Amino acid sequence: MAVIRPFKAVRPDEKVAHLVASVPYDVVNKEESAAYAKGNPISLLRVTRSEIEMPDGTDVYSPGVYKKAKENFDRLKQEAPLIQESTDCIYVYKLVMGDQSQVGLAATFSVEDYNNDVIMKHEKTRKVKEDDRTNHILTTEAQTGPVFLTYKGVAEIDKVVNETMKKNQPIYDFTAVDGIKHTIWILPADSTPLVIGEIAKVKNLYIADGHHRAASASRVQKIKMESNPDHNGTEEYNYFLAVLFPADQLKILPYNRTVHDIKMKNEKLIEKIRKNFSIEESASPNPPAKKTFCMYIDKKWYLLKPNENIKPGKTVGDNLDVSILQNYLLQPVLGIEDPRTDTNIDFIGGIRGTQELEMLVDTGKAAVAFSLYPVSLDDLINISDAGEIMPPKSTWFEPKLRDGLLVHVI
Repeated sequence: MAVIRPFKAVRPDEKVAHLVASVPYDVVNKEESAAYAKGNPISLLRVTRSEIEMPDGTDVYSPGVYKKAKENFDRLKQEAPLIQESTDCIYVYKLVMGDQSQVGLAATFSVEDYNNDVIMKHEKTRKVKEDDRTNHILTTEAQTGPVFLTYKGVAEIDKVVNETMKKNQPIYDFTAVDGIKHTIWILPADSTPLVIGEIAKVKNLYIADGHHRAASASRVQKIKMESNPDHNGTEEYNYFLAVLFPADQLKILPYNRTVHDIKMKNEKLIEKIRKNFSIEESASPNPPAKKTFCMYIDKKWYLLKPNENIKPGKTVGDNLDVSILQNYLLQPVLGIEDPRTDTNIDFIGGIRGTQELEMLVDTGKAAVAFSLYPVSLDDLINISDAGEIMPPKSTWFEPKLRDGLLVHVI
């Protein structure tokens, strides 16, 4: 039984929402964050990536960075300004990117559901990244950006959501600089019990994106609970901010790969690939179907198809395209033993397109590039249900939610 809970969001004044809202902290590096926030003193990146205001060479995980995040959050409350909702609310959040449209419920969700696998995971988290967001939440006393959840959808909830959008004025409606339109409504109070009741009937929710945010919320709960002798389970730290989308509305883009050094001549690489794949020149840079791959080298695209040497895997994860590429090409041919730690491989989100792969190879920043067919939502759900872990860098969701439009204070 899943739990969804309304909350009193801290959120920007409507006139400045587009200035406060920022890209997720974990899709930009320090330099990109600084560029996005330049000339905008109320960008939430000054909270989520507060190191952009620290001297060069500052350890991004040092206590001073989190202290600066807290100072900037307090400043934004006054200067933006940020307001806190007077009543607990659930929000309807619509994202539009080109012809892709998806509508979810923004609310808080139970940390215990995360701990007990009612909310299912499909990724391993890295301790350093968990430590970072845990310290950020503890210091700012806020969850500044949402986890991206999905589920199989409920017709009654879809009806309520559609009625809310049709009959009510949004509190935010703007198009960000990247062309993605963000529109948010407050769910009418008389619809909230129905949503809570329907979600309570749902067996599982699934993390699509934001594993480190969710894991950090769990760690924060444990720390807060142990230091609170009057803990009763209703405290705000027992819940984390998320937006829940029906799976049939979502789109996953591929997560492509580049390798810096192949340590052999290109002709030798192609010869070695033929052991497990057929290979032929291709006019298209995109794989036409699952279990096919495209490779870019020497200003040419090649189509790779598994041959009889590639057998069905024993697990759900073994049969994913990213696993086939890793186990039958990247590891045996190019020596990429662990893609999580090997510095010879990079991962390029599908939003950047195959042109990015061509540019990286043509400029010598990479020796070879591989484009993949995207993982499906069914794959993600099946992996989670089987208790397995998705291979690293398997999914890239677009469009992405913005940090700062709805903040959960703990």
